[in-house]
Amino acid sequence: MKKTVCALAFALAAVAVTSTARAQGVRLGIKGGANLSNLSGDLTNDDGYDNKVGFHGGLMLNVGLLDDGFLSLQPEVLFSQKGFDYNDSYAFGVYKNTGSVTYNYIDVPVLLKLKAGGLFFEAGPQYSYLLKVKDESTQTLNGNVIARGSGEADLDNVNRNEIGYAAGLGFQSDIGVLLGLRYNGSFTDFAKNNSYRNGELSNARNSVFQLSLGYLIPSK
Repeated sequence: MKKTVCALAFALAAVAVTSTARAQGVRLGIKGGANLSNLSGDLTNDDGYDNKVGFHGGLMLNVGLLDDGFLSLQPEVLFSQKGFDYNDSYAFGVYKNTGSVTYNYIDVPVLLKLKAGGLFFEAGPQYSYLLKVKDESTQTLNGNVIARGSGEADLDNVNRNEIGYAAGLGFQSDIGVLLGLRYNGSFTDFAKNNSYRNGELSNARNSVFQLSLGYLIPSK
């Protein structure tokens, strides 16, 4: 499945380059920026999960649906880091387990984009494929580090295919430079069953805010 997603990403890039060279109103672009992610849903311990900072970046293709540029379709292929930080405390704070869980995804949003002047609004469905999960942890006793751990988690008990949605707004200049703020939500629970992280994430879903800087190459 990973190879299929990567192949689709390269195929989109190839089609985009060809289309940009031949068609009016079709523009290839690049974008990147910061993620602020966490988990939403019916969590066992809401206070134990903190926001995590990551990054995203990739390609976008803007296809004009109206001649005046008011309405367009914008599919994207993005690498996106999601996840959460955690801070668990036991025995009245004597023993602490802190760390960071990083989910590496390929996101493929397909958005309808409304643009009036320089302002735009975008919304649509998103498919995501989980590449890997990395967990880094530190255990302390009375403030002294007693253990550290880092490794990739087993993916057998998680849903690697995710269906979600994206919506955002921003500003796009006449030369194609854009700045956008977007929210990504999920309809798919992250964990398949209670075997993952002791069942704490059985009803958890990814929740991500993205701040992006991008550039759409002008069509000829």
